[in-house]
Amino acid sequence: MHSRTTAELVLHLGRIASSEGLTAAQWAVLRYFARANRFSRTPSAFAAVHGTTRGTASQTIKNLQTQGYLTSERSQVDKRSIQLILTDKARAVLENDLFESLVRAVDGLPTGIHADFSNTLQRILGHVARESGKPHFGTCASCKYLEGEGCSPEAQTPYTCSFAKEPLNVEELSEVCINFVQKKTMMARGFIT
Repeated sequence: MHSRTTAELVLHLGRIASSEGLTAAQWAVLRYFARANRFSRTPSAFAAVHGTTRGTASQTIKNLQTQGYLTSERSQVDKRSIQLILTDKARAVLENDLFESLVRAVDGLPTGIHADFSNTLQRILGHVARESGKPHFGTCASCKYLEGEGCSPEAQTPYTCSFAKEPLNVEELSEVCINFVQKKTMMARGFIT
């Protein structure tokens, strides 16, 4: 298969997995805030991850707030900034998101193929992000800033983000983070160039 055909398949997957009812930009906002960790639930983090301007991101976010999909609250860490939170209305809409069909298709892949596919997409994303000057994003579970073994005899939080110098709960490990930097072990295996 030619490289162009493969790239077109990736783009086509994105198009057919787009749900109806909201614009593509609005779906991107809702999906992002559904997966963003507490350090990344800001308009500027969304704009950075999605390679858009803060003004464009703010317009879409304000529209979703007006429609009752998002609420905002002051950050507990930095009282000057706000964090955006999905409402129950947004969570209900996301339950019927066609994107979940794509998630189920990936879940249906055999384990080895799934891991190779994920690593390959990470490599492609890293390459495109570097060429375009856009940030590469990922989850705490594969980030170089994740510290901890996953167990703690003191029953305290078993993980820490060394970038934010904050404890992390197990649930936060699968959330998207704006401060993400790929672990070097992935680079050493040739998945990230």
